[in-house]
Amino acid sequence: MRDADGFDAFYAGSVRRITGQLYAMTGDKDQAEECVQEAFARAWQRWGSVSGFDDPEAWVRTVAYRISVDTWRRALRRTKAYRRHGVPEDTPGITPDSIAIMSALRQIPDAQRRAIVLYHLVGLPVGQVADETGVPAGTVKARLARGRQALATLLSDPPHGGGATSEGVPSHA
Repeated sequence: MRDADGFDAFYAGSVRRITGQLYAMTGDKDQAEECVQEAFARAWQRWGSVSGFDDPEAWVRTVAYRISVDTWRRALRRTKAYRRHGVPEDTPGITPDSIAIMSALRQIPDAQRRAIVLYHLVGLPVGQVADETGVPAGTVKARLARGRQALATLLSDPPHGGGATSEGVPSHA
């Protein structure tokens, strides 16, 4: 059983010290804070055994340092992969159309938006969308139909007022 009071006292008495120590080891205050918090979360999960160690603070500090090293290694692997492969050639930019679509998607109900994204953007078939969302395929189809209809309305150009053409000249002229 976990001793919540014991853990709370341990945390309060050591978090600043361990964070300062890890900051000195890594040179990155934000990273030190994140790694120490993760280490304390792991200590809490194992508090029954960690609390019995001769030096639980050393355990947390070691785990925090290892998390920091793992973070650094992952960043290094990403950098190497980037250098090896470069930026993907088909990286889409932000266009007025993509902004309009994202804005319209935010205006439709969550269930419809999720179905639209999974089906049209991710490319899942209706059956997989149903499995992932936990609803029958018929419900997915209905959400897709309603979502498409709502998006069509939201994305259509507003009608020109006053009978003017697209050049601004009245249509009866």
